[in-house]
Amino acid sequence: METKSPETYDLFKLSCPSREVFDRVGERWTGLVLLALQQGTLRFSQLRRQIEGISQKVLTQTLRGLERDGLIIRTVHPTVPVTVEYTLTPLGQSLGGAMDVLRTWAYTHIGDINAARNAYESANRD
Repeated sequence: METKSPETYDLFKLSCPSREVFDRVGERWTGLVLLALQQGTLRFSQLRRQIEGISQKVLTQTLRGLERDGLIIRTVHPTVPVTVEYTLTPLGQSLGGAMDVLRTWAYTHIGDINAARNAYESANRD
């Protein structure tokens, strides 16, 4: 596959293929799955328990998309019942690191955001 320098892309152009990365990262559950898998290999059931609120269907769809994009590896073990494990690839680990930075930023600034929301709501009450 041809590798281009970052300067050849323009995220603001509709035709830019790098938008697909932003689409993937912007999906509701992608970041949480990546962060969960940063701890190491997990089974489907472990992921589902760890990420509260995600349905089985949505977790399956999210994992398939991440696998398709080369961010995770899905390993099936021929046990009864079948055991399926998910692991970050090196590419997934690098994106997971970026998501960890975002998590730290969120933890640090959630108080500021809540204060801004409250101020906005107070100023815009009818």
